[in-house]
Parts: sequence; C-alpha cells; structure tokens
Amino acid sequence: MASIIARRSSRVYRLYETCSRSFSVGHRNNADMAFTFASPYDVYYKDAKVKQIDVPTFSGNFGILPSHVPTLAVLKPGVVNVFEEDGSQKKFFVSSGSVTINDDSSVQILAEEAHPIDRLDAGAIREGLTKAQHEVTSASSETAKAEAQIAVECFEALQKAVE
Repeated sequence: MASIIARRSSRVYRLYETCSRSFSVGHRNNADMAFTFASPYDVYYKDAKVKQIDVPTFSGNFGILPSHVPTLAVLKPGVVNVFEEDGSQKKFFVSSGSVTINDDSSVQILAEEAHPIDRLDAGAIREGLTKAQHEVTSASSETAKAEAQIAVECFEALQKAVE
C-alpha cells in the first residue's frame, strides 16, 4: 500500500511541475512570440514579433497566438497568414514544409516553397491547372498519374489563394 501511495504522490508532483511550467509560460505578452519563416530561397521573418500566425496543415488549419501549446505539424499547400504587431496582415502561399511551436513561444515555419500572394500570377496558375488536369487524364502509369494529381492539388490551392 505504501508503494502505491508513493507512486501516486510522485505522479502528482510530476503533474504539478508540468502544470507550473505551463502556467509560467502562459503569462507572456504578445511581444514574446518570436517568429521565423523561411524557405530555401528567402527568409521572410527572423525572430520577428507578430500577433498571430494562421497555418494550413494536414491535421487542419489553425491559428498560433503567444503561449500556444508546443506543437509540430506538417504544412499542406495553402496560405500562411501573418498578423503583424502594427495590425497589418501578410499572406504567403506555401507548398509544404513544417511548423514548430516551442514552449518558449517561438515559432518556426520552414517551407519547401513560399511566395507572397501578391507576387502570384493568376493567369499562369489557371494554365498550370489546366495542363496538370490534362496530364492526370493522359498519364500512362500510376506513378505519372500520382505526380500529375499532386500538381493538380497544388495548382488548386494556388488558385484558391489568389481568389
């Protein structure tokens, strides 16, 4: 009986330590979220102070605020919205990548491809989508069909982003 009580009180103490660490992280203000966002070609933010970041992931879209629970997620093609300290908003299209939210309220987004929405060409996107859809129907192998389908999904996400 004594060993059961000792194990339970040890668990309670570990739970208390975890909660108290979480509570101390929760008392940060908006200026404490350091945000880094980069692709192999550009660095868009480096330890920047932002209010909120909305990200598209395979487990669903979600917003990141200061003191967000630590998380690791895989980005899907879509739009990353960054709400800056001055109230402005910037949008970026990402093809894939990862988002890491650390317990110190820092956030890193590492994208395979990332481009500001205002730099995207809607006409070129429509043409690419049409071509990719044609490649799906004319694919001679399952591999070619799968690659074309990935292109279709990416162009559809791009088209949605510029609308």
